Amino acid sequence: MRILVVNPNTTASMTERIGACAQAATSAGTTVRAVNPDMGPASIESHYDEALAVPGLLSEIARGEADGVDGYVVACFGDPGLDAARELATGPVVGIAEAAMRTATYLGRGFSVVTTLGRTCGRAWDLAERYGVQRFCRAVRACEIPVLDLDDPGSDAREVITEECRRAVAEDGSDAIVLGCAGMADLCTHISARIGVPVVDGVTAATRTVESLVVLGLRTGARGEFAAPRPKSYTGLLRDFTIA
Repeated sequence: MRILVVNPNTTASMTERIGACAQAATSAGTTVRAVNPDMGPASIESHYDEALAVPGLLSEIARGEADGVDGYVVACFGDPGLDAARELATGPVVGIAEAAMRTATYLGRGFSVVTTLGRTCGRAWDLAERYGVQRFCRAVRACEIPVLDLDDPGSDAREVITEECRRAVAEDGSDAIVLGCAGMADLCTHISARIGVPVVDGVTAATRTVESLVVLGLRTGARGEFAAPRPKSYTGLLRDFTIA
């Protein structure tokens, strides 16, 4: 089985770390390849960033289809372009926010999301409502850490995030923590050992979910809303996205 993990930002070092975490979560015989687009934002921290990340994401999905990939992970907590990716892909496509939040509902009565910047909290709440888990979500907490600081070995991001997770358990009464950024994928074990509750990383949760769906022979229903896009020409910078 081959799973393509797409980091929609263009920071290759973060993509490499995300891919290592995803591969470690899979069963024997499953191969993970992590990629990022060659166009788009260096990090995704706003609606503007999300919108401009989607063309690059879809380009990687199209390449995966040409290579015969079995399933896909969208490795950004805003789940940008998820519905569009499902229209393009033959196999299942899972976003990391969707997978992490749903997984956390199995672990107790409530969870808190700990994310990067406060400006992204509204998006996390929107996704909790969309995925039907809003009643389980006790809080969405921001550490006010820019995404690229997670890729800086000299930053204190690990300590700041761990302490925010500790406060979430104490103040929100949460039974589990959801890490609200793909760049936090390698922090799960460290944080869980220090705060004493399960910590869910969406990259690994989504990768395992995709793997399970492929094993079960399940994919997105290809009718109605999620049918393949109708043939149509695109112009200007989007001309390469024309569908014949």
